Amino acid sequence: MREHHLHTVCEEAGCPNIGECWEKAHATMMIMGDTCTRACAFCNVKTGLPGRLDAEEPENVARAVEKLGLAHVVITSVDRDDLEDGGAAHFAATVNAIRARSPKTTIEILTPDFLRKDGAVEIVMTAPPDVYNHNLETVPRLYLSVRPGARYFASLQLLARVKQIDPDAFTKSGLMVGLGETREEIMQVMDDLRAAQVDFLTIGQYLQPSRKHAAVARFWEPDEFKALEQIARAKGFLMVSASPLTRSSYHAGEDFALLRAARLAART
Repeated sequence: MREHHLHTVCEEAGCPNIGECWEKAHATMMIMGDTCTRACAFCNVKTGLPGRLDAEEPENVARAVEKLGLAHVVITSVDRDDLEDGGAAHFAATVNAIRARSPKTTIEILTPDFLRKDGAVEIVMTAPPDVYNHNLETVPRLYLSVRPGARYFASLQLLARVKQIDPDAFTKSGLMVGLGETREEIMQVMDDLRAAQVDFLTIGQYLQPSRKHAAVARFWEPDEFKALEQIARAKGFLMVSASPLTRSSYHAGEDFALLRAARLAART
């Protein structure tokens, strides 16, 4: 990462699984800098005015993936509301660069919502990833306090649009619990995601990064996560990962292999 001047969400967001993942040479690369134009109440990534895009970053990411010999890579980014396309072309360039150097590597992207960036999803899908992830993060009632710069239904429409462009694309989304949501609200979000044909759902416990961030309303019990997983599977998700330490890219490579197998099984 240092050699190629890259950032990881593992470090910038203070992920609790960083030790386990890095021991296995798993890292989620964060492109377009380390400064976000949003100020979500749950996120530890710094907020401010980002610098210019690094034109060499897509190739640097590809070199790092090749050097590490990754079978599966997750690429995410900060929000870049300052860019005309929200960074969509940069995502596409990064995917293309990885494909050129490591054609056997499967690629998962976790993108911003590209709010008010018409055509951004279409640009990203010119270099289609193996998995397109965009996290809803929380229930719609909490958006104004937790995700004030985002819009719940815009995020849902983004995920639905990916499927419209490519019905065979794998789509994924994630939720945090512990911010004050109810079980019934979570089940409604599950229904909304299934209506958008999302394949894979992750659910994890929110942990407060610092005192200035949103407080934890409560800690969900392991048995409650198991129950949410069972409900989500019953609603038709091909893959579900629900546990206190579940995060979007935690065990992403293994989960993708299971997700692909689940789709094949469903079709046969």
